[in-house]
Amino acid sequence: MARRRTAVLISGRGSNLRALIEACARPDASAEIALVISNRADAAGLDHASAAGIATEVIPHGAFSTQVGFENAIDRALHEHAVALVCLAGFMRVLSPWFVERWRDRLLNIHPSLLPAFRGLDTHRRVLEAGVRFTGCTVHLVRAEVDAGPILVQAAVPVRQDDTEASLAARVLAAEHRCYPMALELLASGRAQVIDERVVIDGAMAPDATVLNPRSL
Repeated sequence: MARRRTAVLISGRGSNLRALIEACARPDASAEIALVISNRADAAGLDHASAAGIATEVIPHGAFSTQVGFENAIDRALHEHAVALVCLAGFMRVLSPWFVERWRDRLLNIHPSLLPAFRGLDTHRRVLEAGVRFTGCTVHLVRAEVDAGPILVQAAVPVRQDDTEASLAARVLAAEHRCYPMALELLASGRAQVIDERVVIDGAMAPDATVLNPRSL
């Protein structure tokens, strides 16, 4: 099967982009990163793409008088590069319902919590304030509602008593770098299918272990 041409939309440092690039460089990968689009010319992630020989485009949202104009420019670029799948990786713009629907079930996002808990911004601060024992990250298919949609992959990350926002964010980010490539591979390979707004994964098995936090004494 031909590898699915994938675009990654970024706004910043591109650490998840780098994880996706590395995973898609494997000869057995089902996806290839064909294009990286940023709405900011100074996004560090553009350097990761250029170093890997991946086409880049800067489409600044401020150059358009309307959100529709901005998103039409992104859509044109995706089609010009024959993109089949799109990953949002630190792309700090909320996409309009028409764009989300056009790319329905082909548009992925990653969020630093166990959705549907802690949607939105300031996630790690809110996790610590709530006193939950586990957080994590979620890769999901995008829907018009922010941080909502069928879930592909999740990772649970224990919250430590001495955690700060920075220490917790670092551990969650490490989990993101494992989850996003896995989710893209599942979708690109055809193993993940959306049925009644729920992702069903061919051959998927859940872990057997139950994890306690704090650990049993």
